[in-house]
Amino acid sequence: MSTTHFPVAIIGGGLGGLTAARVLHVNGIEAAIFELETSPRARTQGGMLDIHAANGQQALHAAGLHDAFLKIIHEGGQSMRVLGPDGTVHVAEEDDGSGERPEVDRGDLRDLLLNSLPDGTVRWGRKVTGARSLGDGRHEVTFGDGSVVTTDLLIGADGAWSRVRPLVSDAKPVYTGISFVETDLFEADARHPRSASIVGAGFFICLGDERGFLAHRETDGSLHVYAALKADEDWLDTLDFTDHAAAKAAVLAHFEGWDEGLRGLVADADTLTPRRIHALPVGHRWDRAPGVTLLGDAAHVMSPFAGEGANLAMLDGAELAQAVAAHPGDTEAALAAYERALFPRSAESAADSAENLETMFGPRGLEQMVEFFTTGPASQ
Repeated sequence: MSTTHFPVAIIGGGLGGLTAARVLHVNGIEAAIFELETSPRARTQGGMLDIHAANGQQALHAAGLHDAFLKIIHEGGQSMRVLGPDGTVHVAEEDDGSGERPEVDRGDLRDLLLNSLPDGTVRWGRKVTGARSLGDGRHEVTFGDGSVVTTDLLIGADGAWSRVRPLVSDAKPVYTGISFVETDLFEADARHPRSASIVGAGFFICLGDERGFLAHRETDGSLHVYAALKADEDWLDTLDFTDHAAAKAAVLAHFEGWDEGLRGLVADADTLTPRRIHALPVGHRWDRAPGVTLLGDAAHVMSPFAGEGANLAMLDGAELAQAVAAHPGDTEAALAAYERALFPRSAESAADSAENLETMFGPRGLEQMVEFFTTGPASQ
């Protein structure tokens, strides 16, 4: 099969890769995205995201999409509740309408970015099987369908298990010690009113005994829940997720004595999905490698407990694209400028994420989170 050349090739069509392509397009630079998924509707895109004014919203401004973003936010989604294992509500905050951290459905946000790109920007169903340097900053990427592309600028936006990362770094994500069992409760108000009442209108946290539940109310009226606990890395492999009743019983065994309404977030669930939480080392960085860089989880995958993953990926994409536009004809100057800002920013968020993991799943997780939301982090 013949080789095709693209001046800019982005591996991965998640939020970071799409943002990079959009901001490049706004600046008159076209890029090709190569995405593993076979189509925009190949799978659901996960739960709600809070998009922060300091990073994710900055990226949307750079992409010229902030006004359109405001039309898809989940009104009321910034409300938040913190409960204990007995069902006691310790913190309840209403959505203040400030817009500092509005909630949006990940799928809606992805569609916004996808629809802003020229037709044909994303090449679907492209599984990377190899990537290598050709020298002078050029790279070759091969795909499972036998196709081959070359590029002058290779951007790894392909997530935690990036196939591009080995070109610049030997680092690999490691298990953090926390496992999730992700659940959905559809048509919550009609079919699961008890659970709907417990979670409320926005974000929900329940912690105790070094475990807990994290949940969001989705824009479609469903509840998206993560049952989270400290577990050996192979614990999820001991559960048969094709047998929902048995898997639910195994998860709920870790929540014995908890309020029955809270246990219902698993017991009454319509779906069950296992998920291990991995992270790259805090402060992950690499030496400048000609013609290639990383963004988002490929660069700095971290646990979700700082709430920054998607926001950082989008800001990475926007700032990388802006750096390329600001240094026409000098890719190395662009990548050096981008990485100078990337490394300290991602290190700070990764450190916060790791610290929050230890806090939330420590012996005083509930107490410390209540203190955080009532009197601020200094009280800890």
